[in-house]
Amino acid sequence: MKVLVTGGAGYIGSTIASALEESGHIPIILDSLVRGRAEFVHGRAFYQGDIADASLLERIFQDHPEIVACVHCAALILVPESVAQPYLYYTENVAKSLELFKNLNALGCNRVVFSSSASIYEISDGSQVTEDSRVNAKSPYARTKQIMEMVLEDFSKAYGLNAIVLRYFNPIGADPKMRSGMQIKAVSHIVPKLVEVAMGREAVFKVHGTHYPTRDGTAVRDYLHIWDLAMAHVKAVEEFDNALIKHRANTGDSSLGFLIINLGTGKGVTVRELVAAFERVYGKPVPTEDHPPRPGDVAGVYANPDRALELIGWKVQRTIDEGISTSLEWGRRRKDMLGY
Repeated sequence: MKVLVTGGAGYIGSTIASALEESGHIPIILDSLVRGRAEFVHGRAFYQGDIADASLLERIFQDHPEIVACVHCAALILVPESVAQPYLYYTENVAKSLELFKNLNALGCNRVVFSSSASIYEISDGSQVTEDSRVNAKSPYARTKQIMEMVLEDFSKAYGLNAIVLRYFNPIGADPKMRSGMQIKAVSHIVPKLVEVAMGREAVFKVHGTHYPTRDGTAVRDYLHIWDLAMAHVKAVEEFDNALIKHRANTGDSSLGFLIINLGTGKGVTVRELVAAFERVYGKPVPTEDHPPRPGDVAGVYANPDRALELIGWKVQRTIDEGISTSLEWGRRRKDMLGY
């Protein structure tokens, strides 16, 4: 199958493209390269441009009429940046995605796999959440994801644009074959930050928030290996129609064209626990400092992944240690590949 991957030159999108290829499919990449990297699309069908560009999207489908689905990853993803620049985030993540979905539907592409975020869930004490748990996004970034979920649900009812929303937790690691990894230079995610300290590029790892209602006071997350995450998107594409059929049967609603699936390990890990795991894999201690939470930070939740197994046959295959190990390897290679 041919699959359009928006944001396919980014960390997540490029890994999804590799997973699609290894599963026998052909990714067609659309990326502006504002945050993505040209190195990550080498040898692939690639179109540089904006996801809201209707004429470009039309040309892509003229060139590749066999496209059966769109995996929509293109988005800005940094929570502190979204707090500082909400207009930028609502423009890029909401306004442009709205145009993309309208144009996809007009071109007859009625299968969308949407990369959403577990950050939209109600702030809690670090407990497990299901797809039916309360949502209440707190940061502008998270709100952009919640808004686009609502848009897709409405589009599915009004226009027949079917959607599978993948709410995932914290991806870590790099492509096991080192074709791509976290490409953002000024990283704010926890494992890349730890790698920066391990590589000597930063002096200390800052633990943001130490008084959350969790077992050690630090935030809880569900850390998911990037390759597992990528394969979940592949499974969602491959099982798209079957998953909706099963969901309709489970709910008794034969008209449903919208499905939410959590992706995660089913285990919550605190920041201090992740630091301990990193030190175990790295083989050396990492200097840390306690700091107040950053704007937009929350206590966190972790996933109940049962629906993913039931509807698309997906579950995690790789460990946190593997995620840390590939992150360290990518940290060693990144300068040679990307120049920084």
